[in-house]
Amino acid sequence: MKQHPYRYNKQQWKFLLFLFAALIATASLLYSNYLVKNLSKSERTKAEVWAMSTKSIVTMPDVNDEFISFISAVRDSLSLPAIITDENETIVAWRDLDSTKTDNSADPDSTKQYDPDYFQKQLNKMKKAHPPIHISLDSGQEWRVHYRDSDALAQLRIFPYLQLSLIAIFLIIAYTVFNSIRDSEQNLVWVGMAKEAAHQLGTPISSMMGWLELARVTYDAEDDSVFNEMERDIKRLEIVADRFSKIGSTPSLSNHAVYPVVEEYVNYFKVRTSQRITFELEGDQQVEAKLNVQVFDWIIENLLKNAVNAIEAEGKISINISENIAKEEIFIDISDTGKGIPRANWETIFQPGYTTRKRGWGLGLSLTKRMVYYHQGQIFVKESEIGKGTTFRIILKSNLRYEPTQI
Repeated sequence: MKQHPYRYNKQQWKFLLFLFAALIATASLLYSNYLVKNLSKSERTKAEVWAMSTKSIVTMPDVNDEFISFISAVRDSLSLPAIITDENETIVAWRDLDSTKTDNSADPDSTKQYDPDYFQKQLNKMKKAHPPIHISLDSGQEWRVHYRDSDALAQLRIFPYLQLSLIAIFLIIAYTVFNSIRDSEQNLVWVGMAKEAAHQLGTPISSMMGWLELARVTYDAEDDSVFNEMERDIKRLEIVADRFSKIGSTPSLSNHAVYPVVEEYVNYFKVRTSQRITFELEGDQQVEAKLNVQVFDWIIENLLKNAVNAIEAEGKISINISENIAKEEIFIDISDTGKGIPRANWETIFQPGYTTRKRGWGLGLSLTKRMVYYHQGQIFVKESEIGKGTTFRIILKSNLRYEPTQI
């Protein structure tokens, strides 16, 4: 497969965009982790200060009421969920827990309660969150201060992931919009070039038709087979020019029998192909569909050219037209005895830029798929085997309607 320059540049641009997003994500995570570590150290210090102030209040003599009041004020200013236990895991003190579950005043009129299970759950969470702070008392006992992150720190821990999610959403939207604008601009350029090419072809095609008529009169060759084939080629050029003039606009569809349309192009194409390739057209000659004949000829042309290119020496191209009455669909199967397509490439071959030839843009099947969609149909690889050939299937909506038979 030949790599198209546009596809290469597009992949390079995607890689740079991904690298930029990765740098933003890494910087955000590193800085957030830096802040979390600093705040975590600060909260551990707050837990130590709270525990030490509690110890001072418990152990200090009553004569220092003024100093105790000061220490109490300092202790109460520290906001942090924490629990102090002794060596036997008995809870000595706590702060910033749910007040509705920590009331031990034994007031019968209180709507609050003391919930031991709640304390145990909170204590287990704190043990998992941080290692305890050990404080030795004058009596030889030891306190263990357990704490968990404050709500602000907990939110800061998840903030970078939320931030990265928003950045990712923004990049996806920006990439989609940019791609859409870029594709739209490119489409407008190609449409303009196609219409200009059609306009430029008009004059020489008309001149060639005039020169052909002059040659017939000069050499008295009204029924000459060579001149007749030349006329068919010139008319074919007119059709091609008309196709280019219609690029970018929705083709008008009208009712046609499918078989005669395909047959006419096959008859034109096969005399311009190697005699070692035989053509076979069979199937239902009555089925009808909504077609734009000039555009539909282009579909058949691309598929037949691909089939010829797939046949290296001699072979056969078969076209079968059938109808699925139950689903009101028309099947057009185009088969060749060429080199076949690997199963992994059955979908890839319809992408712009894909080609196995040294020359070519790889746009034939991509355009074919789009033109089939214009006809409200489908196209896909029905079957293919390496060394034996490939069958493409086109599905169109049948224009004939069948009423169920009543018994």
